[in-house]
Amino acid sequence: MQVESFKVFRDLVESQSFSKAAQLNSITQSAVSQQVRAIEERFHVPLIERSSKRFALTREGDLFYQTSRQIVTHYETLQHQFNEMRNIISGTIRLATVYSIGLHELPPYLKRFLIEFPQVNVHVEYRRSNQVYDEVQAGTCDLGLVAFPSQKKNLKTEPFKKDRLVAICAPHHPLAQTTEVKVADLGPHKFIAFESDIPTRRAIDKMFREAGVDPKPVMEFDNIETVKRAVEIDAGIAIVPRATIEQEAKAGSLVPIEFEGRQFYRPLGIIYKSGRVLSPALKRFLKTLQEPLTSADHSVKPAKS
Repeated sequence: MQVESFKVFRDLVESQSFSKAAQLNSITQSAVSQQVRAIEERFHVPLIERSSKRFALTREGDLFYQTSRQIVTHYETLQHQFNEMRNIISGTIRLATVYSIGLHELPPYLKRFLIEFPQVNVHVEYRRSNQVYDEVQAGTCDLGLVAFPSQKKNLKTEPFKKDRLVAICAPHHPLAQTTEVKVADLGPHKFIAFESDIPTRRAIDKMFREAGVDPKPVMEFDNIETVKRAVEIDAGIAIVPRATIEQEAKAGSLVPIEFEGRQFYRPLGIIYKSGRVLSPALKRFLKTLQEPLTSADHSVKPAKS
């Protein structure tokens, strides 16, 4: 048997999806099924419970999965060690991120990394927060960037940075001439919110509860860009990370308002699968994300995107 067969089975079990296992190994879904049947025929044991409606392994299948993980880990470790000995930093990094981080926080780090390591291809996908966790857990993405990171089984979380939250309004809104505002003072105004399952929305709801107000959102959206557009047309006010509205603030289409007496922050985190062997490229990218930026990082252009 070849190492690729063990990797296909490992990816199938961890993603619990024939289509995702096929995508991860650049083969067809039918090829995944054929490889599983070939393994079963070789060892004369069933690996998957075909009578179950949900994906489930037999006892033999679980044993083969544990062995597959060990074999693939040893192989990838050896491969990465050879690359490190030869100082080869190349390959593809698959990154899943929520819109606000990917559009406003990630670019300067990505620019710096691609200039230093032009042989690496960073593939960025924009997802909702819960989807980022799912993609990383399933192995279809190597890294995830999320707000208010939470501990999940089989995932490792590291801090990225934190955003300061501010209120925003349109230039002609009554609050536009205000430099600071209390959270409680936002209660009477029409409010534009994120959808209820988004972590930033839950944090903002907590801010309002602690201030003793209960605003009723007039609109709810799943991404920062749509929230900003609604505020720009004066459909209401919103609370967003300061870093996401720098361009609009400079252009004068949105007015940021700081909170009086207390600052609120949105922590950002990096997630990746625990126990997985990190390639040299992935190790360097993680290091880049955790290094402080310079003014040059905001002005240089990447070699590729």
